[in-house]
Amino acid sequence: MHIGDVSKRSELPVKTIRYYEDIGLIRPFRGPNGYRDFSESDVHKLAFLARARSLGFTIADCRALLALYEDRQRASADVKRVAEEHLARIERKLAELDGMRSVLVHLVERCQGDERPECPILDDLAGVLSSGRAAKGQAQEPELS
Repeated sequence: MHIGDVSKRSELPVKTIRYYEDIGLIRPFRGPNGYRDFSESDVHKLAFLARARSLGFTIADCRALLALYEDRQRASADVKRVAEEHLARIERKLAELDGMRSVLVHLVERCQGDERPECPILDDLAGVLSSGRAAKGQAQEPELS
C-alpha cells in the first residue's frame, strides 16, 4: 500500500508518517525501487499512534506503548504505569493553567479598560504590583525603565 493510501486510512498527514518512519516508530517495507510498501499492520500501528498522540502522549510514551502493544508477554501494569505518568503530567499542567487563569482573572478584574494609561496588567508584567509574583513566592524581575 502506498503512503497516500495509508495517510487516508490512518488519518495522518504524509509528513507525519514519514517522520514516524524516520524516528523508527514504523518500518514499512522498501521495494527495490525505494518506494515504501505499507502493510495492514503498519496502518494499524499508525492509527494506534494517532490515537495515542491525540491523547497527548509524548513520542517516548508512544514508543513505549507501541512496544508494550506488540509484546504479548507484557504486564498490564506496565501499560498502566505509562498512562499514570502521563495523567500526572496532565494534572500538573492543569494546576499550572488554573494558577495562570486565577492570576489573569484577578488582573483583568483590576484593569479599568478605559482611556487612562494606567493598567494593572502591564504593571504586573513589569513587576510593579506588590501583590503580584513576589507575593506568590515567584521571582520578580527588575523593574523596566
